[in-house]
Amino acid sequence: MPLTTVELAAVVARDIPAYSYVNLGIGQPTKVAEHLTEDQGIVLHTENGMLNMGPAAVGDQVDPDLTNAGKVPVTELPGASYFHHADSFLMMRGGHLDVCVLGAFQVSAAGDLANWHTGAPDAIPAVGGAMDLALGARQVFVMMRLFDKQGRPKLVPECTYPLTGLACVSRVYTDLAVIDVGPDGATVRETFGATVDDLRRRLDVPLATRTRDAGSDPPT
Repeated sequence: MPLTTVELAAVVARDIPAYSYVNLGIGQPTKVAEHLTEDQGIVLHTENGMLNMGPAAVGDQVDPDLTNAGKVPVTELPGASYFHHADSFLMMRGGHLDVCVLGAFQVSAAGDLANWHTGAPDAIPAVGGAMDLALGARQVFVMMRLFDKQGRPKLVPECTYPLTGLACVSRVYTDLAVIDVGPDGATVRETFGATVDDLRRRLDVPLATRTRDAGSDPPT
């Protein structure tokens, strides 16, 4: 079966290199924090000014002054620190983040990213720090559904929505597959509830293969 958002977040968390400094974008990517383990040594950064952020806060843990960039209450881990918003953006723009995980409306096979505006007349643009993260992080992972609500592919030959960054995405995590993107095009690493041939029939992007376990069961 295709992965749920929770299952997909576990896959992303599994692949983040140990001891990385990581920013998790608003929306689905925030779920990744729930699946990171202490032995990975990963330090989470949030653009509103915090390092060593923990998972989402629940119950008595909730502190209205302690939130991530999406205004979701979060916890703090030992050694957590706080700083000015401007200093946080300096970290992003200065290349100090190893990985960021962002959502997207579209990603091209070459790694172009469109995630701040659909171009629709009634849509509300919301770029936030996405451009800074897309160009400042050493690796950009995207976490998204492979197809939108109308069944249209979100992995495309070329983005038709306004761009966030050019050639910045290295890997796309979706409910049906994990796909590397870049100058050599799209390469399938892993599939969930679908075969590579299934994906080829539904996508306009040529797919190379380096599958780890095509059609594998979701992670536990």
